[in-house]
Amino acid sequence: MSITFEVLIVILLNSLISYKGFNDVIFFEKFHFKMSNIKNGEYYRFLTSGFLHVDKQHLLFNMVTLYFFGDFVLNIFGTFWFFCLYLACLIIGSVFCFIIHNKNNNFSAVGASGAVTGILFSAILAYPDLKLALLFFPIPMPGYFFGIAYLVYTFYGINKENDGIGHSAHLGGAISGILLSIILKPELILLSSKTLLLLSIVIVFGIIYFNKKINSST
Repeated sequence: MSITFEVLIVILLNSLISYKGFNDVIFFEKFHFKMSNIKNGEYYRFLTSGFLHVDKQHLLFNMVTLYFFGDFVLNIFGTFWFFCLYLACLIIGSVFCFIIHNKNNNFSAVGASGAVTGILFSAILAYPDLKLALLFFPIPMPGYFFGIAYLVYTFYGINKENDGIGHSAHLGGAISGILLSIILKPELILLSSKTLLLLSIVIVFGIIYFNKKINSST
């Protein structure tokens, strides 16, 4: 499978900036998502944190996912909107982290997960016949089924908050990837009506359940 120039640029940017962060603690501390600093006005961290990663495995996982699904989104939306969608999902994923973890001033995060998840869900919506498989479960499954399972696990992870994975960024990326894809291509509402309906149901019920848990604990 070849790689397009646009996807390669994003992968290279992530790799170069992440490697700088691996070897420069001051650089990493200045640009990663840190709740207390963002509350003090360092809003640039909403963007810059998405180009840093914890380690090489974290970077590799995100970039491999982008490699496999980036071209699907690029082909249907074009270069300009591909970049716009990627950056928008990145920032919205960070915003979800800010909203969900707002009471925890020590919360910190890095990674392109929000952006990559947005690309993944955009591809699922734009290509309703797309089949996906996991490395540890290499059996192809319909895109909508994969998306449902991903969202259920994401809400579960947000509620548990004990595995070190940026589930809140994943949720923000998934929702923004779906919404932005519909805005850019309204015909997807009809083309992928079943997928859109099923994903929307999971998101709505997940948000309702999450809000109930938040309210019951306050």
